[in-house]
Amino acid sequence: MKKKLSFLMALGLASGVVTAQDVKLKDIPAAVKSALATKYPAATKVTWEKEKGNYEANWGGKSGEDNSAVFTPAGNFVEIVNAIKISALPQSIAPYVAAHYKGAKIKEAGKVTDAAGKTFYEAEIKAGDLIFDETGNFVKKD
Repeated sequence: MKKKLSFLMALGLASGVVTAQDVKLKDIPAAVKSALATKYPAATKVTWEKEKGNYEANWGGKSGEDNSAVFTPAGNFVEIVNAIKISALPQSIAPYVAAHYKGAKIKEAGKVTDAAGKTFYEAEIKAGDLIFDETGNFVKKD
């Protein structure tokens, strides 16, 4: 996901719009830090990004991004993305990507759980993140 962030930042700078930016801990609202500590007390070595007005906490795993939790500036939980193996995606996703994004390769995958407890899957390709419902049906490109 760091590669994606670097690419998106470079793309954003080239177009004059930055989509995500690293944020220092001191610049994170207290409500956001408190919400993360309450919801995910085991989260350590957290790095922060700001995207679409929300704050994203990243932690865990070798890359430090096995978990990505998103909170509003008021500290309301939006979603968490847990990194998963590409092979753990629902079986219908790879054929969908092959049919609709010729030659695209899924680089990373995640299981998304939103504030309502609904599950989605995220498949990252060069063209962006593809979001699928819990049964593997395409929802949107993010």
